[in-house]
Parts: sequence; structure tokens; C-alpha cells
Amino acid sequence: MAEASGKQTGTAARGMFSGNIGFILAVAGSAVGLGNIWRFPYYAAKYGGGIFLLVYVILLLTFAFGLIAAETALGRKTRLSPIGAYTSCATDREHRFLTFGGFINAIVPMIILPYYCLIGGWILKFLFQCCLGKASALAADGYFGGFIGAPLEPILWHVIFLIATVCIILKGVKSGIEKASRVMMPMLLILAFGVAVFSMTRPGAIEGVKYFIVPDFSKFSIMTVVAACGQLFFSLSIGMGILITYGSYMKKEVDIEKASINVGVIDTLVAVLAGFMVIPAVFAFSNGDPNALKAGAGLVFITLPKVFNSMDFGNFIGAAFFLMVFFAALTSNISILEACVSTLCDELRWSRKKATYAMAFEALALGVPCSLGFGPWESVQIAGMGILDLMDFVAGSMLTPFAALLTCLLIGRLIGVKAIIEEIRKSSQFKLEGLFRISIVWIAPPLLLIVFVSSVLAALGFIKM
Repeated sequence: MAEASGKQTGTAARGMFSGNIGFILAVAGSAVGLGNIWRFPYYAAKYGGGIFLLVYVILLLTFAFGLIAAETALGRKTRLSPIGAYTSCATDREHRFLTFGGFINAIVPMIILPYYCLIGGWILKFLFQCCLGKASALAADGYFGGFIGAPLEPILWHVIFLIATVCIILKGVKSGIEKASRVMMPMLLILAFGVAVFSMTRPGAIEGVKYFIVPDFSKFSIMTVVAACGQLFFSLSIGMGILITYGSYMKKEVDIEKASINVGVIDTLVAVLAGFMVIPAVFAFSNGDPNALKAGAGLVFITLPKVFNSMDFGNFIGAAFFLMVFFAALTSNISILEACVSTLCDELRWSRKKATYAMAFEALALGVPCSLGFGPWESVQIAGMGILDLMDFVAGSMLTPFAALLTCLLIGRLIGVKAIIEEIRKSSQFKLEGLFRISIVWIAPPLLLIVFVSSVLAALGFIKM
């Protein structure tokens, strides 16, 4: 893929990350997103605090590491985006059905992009308000609902966030994605650490800290494992074509083993810092009520503004928090759009510029109905879900775990674990080879199946997550 606006002329013209640090920061930027900020603290609070954190770390070292390394190695080995990577491997008639997994990996980011841009626009709006010193307005009852229910303003912020993403993608892999990640990821970590320290030092916050880090084994259940597994899966961009795409931009000398470990560590670090930011602050605000940690948008856009408004320096802390969330959302959205652009360049031989503009149009065309689904089109319900919730359910709960499961089958039944190990060994000592084999063959497939089934059943109301 050519840098900037050059034409795609095959894999020889493909953009490349400059090296190890560039790749790690770009992939970490993809992994660190909204799921770390609002989903992780909610799940940690709901599923036992410290015991959830312990299970999460254990699964990171087994289930997650194997899939990060496998998808990255598949991308580097083939030098293609998901469809091409799968198709180049599944050439015989018996296994041709596995090429379906490449299409799913390619479609998922195209579904996610529109509503992720919309939510990114919400974050920009709240950041702007905090910078204007209007944190108290954000904390008012009904403010968030009134904002997203408006017919035009959310779309305006959606467009601004989309333009920011497009400008970075147009500059290419090294000059755009890597440079942006090198700036935003360190700033994100600094902001996360600062807000976490401030949150943990509030009066009454220490009980939230204890709840978050001290394991209570009496609160362990099978749902703790399922929830931690699902959170890891969604947080690390597995099954979305992103790791395959970014792997295709990786130089052969970059150590896949170390890079995979570092990505997992950075993603988990931000998730833990998010826990320290959110749980102690909400505990102090709610007098120790874990139920105050509502999931999703309600936590970030309703509960936390009230928490910040109750603090000294609320505007400053609110601005720092939403700036951090903006960096997390933007780096993730960059990877989502890049996965889409890479697919169009590889499969249709489009230029980067043409592919980027086409996906920007798609993000706007589908993002507008998502936005109107909270206002004029609120009555539009499919299977009891609004437009945005439906898209998130299809992409996040159904297609991504299924795509990752097909990747395990592609490696286990067709390419062979040995071939992937050989690709990793080109730049790594691969001391964790044994763990990788066990993860891909025995751990990941059943866990992915459990995540897929439980997510679907939860969305349909048969079980509670």
C-alpha cells in the first residue's frame, strides 16, 4: 500500500511501520479504546473487583497472547489484508469455506466505523464543554439525553471526529498512523496516570481501590471467566481484521513475540488505570455503591460528569479525562478505518485516497441513522434494539468471535501451527512457543465459542451478563 495518496500496485508498494516501537504503539493504540475506559471498570465492579482483575491477567497471558501473535504473524506472512490473507492460504476446495473468515474480518470494521465515529463525536463535544469551563452543565440531569437526541448537533461532532481520522489515514502508515500513535499514546498514558492518582486520593476513594485490587474468591463464578474473556477479546481488536492488517505492515525483523506481549501489557495497563480512575471516584461519589458503575455510555457521559462536578478542579479533571478518552477513541478509530482502507486497496486496487474517501462516505451514511436513532428515529427498533445497538451486537457479539474462531481453524487445520511458529521465529526466539500451541489449539477455540454463545444469549435476554 502506497504512503499518502499513491496508487496500490500490489504488495511491493505496501506501507510499513518503521520498526518495533512504531508497530507496538500503533497496535496498542488500536487496542486501547472505549472498551478499556467504560467497559472494563463496569465489568470489574460487577464481577468481583479484584478476582475479575486476577482472572483477566491470567487469560491475557494465555488466551489473548496466542491470538495477538497468530493474527499478526498471519498478516506478516501473507503481506495482505484479511480477505487476501485467508484466500492465499485456503486454496484447495476442501478448505475454501475458511475464506469466509477473511470476509468477516473485513466486514466487521466497516460495521463498527460509523457508530464509533458517532461516539467519538460525543467525546469531542464533552471535551469542548469542559475546556470552556462548563463541566457543571454536563452534570445536569438530562443533558446527555438531550444532546444525543438532537437532530443535527451530534452529526456535526461526528463529522469533525471523522475528518480527524481521515486526515491521519491519508498520510499513510508510517507518516500518518505511526506518527499519530507516537504522539497520542504517551500522552494518553500520562493523562490516565494523572487522573487515576487524583481519583484515588479523593476522600472515601480508598474503599474503591481495595475493591478493585484485592481478590475476593467468594465472588468467583464461571461468569467471571466469561466476562473477563469477552472483555479481553473485544479490547484487543481480535477478530476485526486489524491485527492481520497491521501485521502485514510489520517488517520481518520486528519481534512478534515481544511485540504481542508489549501490546497486551499496554492495553492492560490502560484498563487497570481506567479502573483506578473510575471505580474509586464513583465509590466515593456514591458512598461505596458498585451499582453506580453503569455500563456503556451512561458511565462516561452521565455518571462521571456528576462525579467530576462534585470535585475540586472539576473542569480541569473533566477536560483531562475526556482528552484521554478522545486519544483512546481516535487511535482505535484510526485502526478501524485503516483496516477498511487496506481491504479496498488490496481487493479493488484502489488508491489510498479513493478508498479513504469511500469509507468516510460509508461512515457518514450509516452514522447519521445511528445518531437519529436516539432522536427522530428512536421508535425504529429491530429485535428490540436501536440502530446503534443492533450494529454493535452484529459486529461485536456475533461476527468478531466467529471470525477469530475461523482464524484458529485456518491455522489449526490448514496452514498449520508449525507454519505460523516458523514465521514468528524469523524474528523471535519464541520462548512461549509451547504456550502459543496450547492457546491456539486448545484454549482459544472453546473460549471463543463460549464468548460467542454467551454474548448472543445475553443480547436476546436469555442470560444476564
